Amino acid sequence: MIVSIGSVVRSELLKIGSVRSLCIALAAVFAATVGFSLLMSGTFTAQDMAKPDFDPLRSSFYGLNFGQVGAICFGAIAVAGEYKNGAIRVSLAAVPRRGLFYTGKIAVIGVLSLAMGMVTSVTCFVAGQILMDDRGVGIGDPGALRAVVGCGVYLALITLFSAGLGMVLRSAPAVMGILIPFLMMMSFIIGDIEDNGGVADFLPDRAGQQILLQDPTGSLGPWAGLGVLALWSGAALWAGAVVLRRRDA
Repeated sequence: MIVSIGSVVRSELLKIGSVRSLCIALAAVFAATVGFSLLMSGTFTAQDMAKPDFDPLRSSFYGLNFGQVGAICFGAIAVAGEYKNGAIRVSLAAVPRRGLFYTGKIAVIGVLSLAMGMVTSVTCFVAGQILMDDRGVGIGDPGALRAVVGCGVYLALITLFSAGLGMVLRSAPAVMGILIPFLMMMSFIIGDIEDNGGVADFLPDRAGQQILLQDPTGSLGPWAGLGVLALWSGAALWAGAVVLRRRDA
């Protein structure tokens, strides 16, 4: 029996739709990012927005640091969750070609996370700029469209980074325990130690979030920074593919 990529994709969609924790994690990406972004945008005073270093564009996406936790959980559970109760054996029995299985799974995770990321990004931008009133920017202003698209892509890449690591570690809690502190703390710790243009600029979160700045600073431009994040995600996905091919289920 020959299994097609379409069959694998439909199967993976059914799996994700039937797991409550995955649906909650995906919804948390939207809720946390939008919620914290609007909370922050609503607290800016006229004095805050009058400061020379105030970035009305980046301020719309303040909650991204919290929303990416949901993205990490979604990616990790979607991949590593199958190993928890041995469901991976059933999946591989149905789809013996491991490369096809992995491609279908990652494609579904990537498309769903990108769709949710774009909805989240547009909502944050529109609502955030409304709350900032005359200090806000329009979609046609420099960097605005780039940031809206970049925010959605950023969330998808973080999800895929988590998914690749999930295949390597085969444990969702392990992935969360590594990535959440790494993305939430490491950039700040290293950034406080060194000057601009150092290693911190090439960490996945700091590099990827260059796309959100109206006037990016540091050694990486907005698209180069997102490219660095894509390399991190690609490396994790490649490692996941190698582990799936070489290890027993």
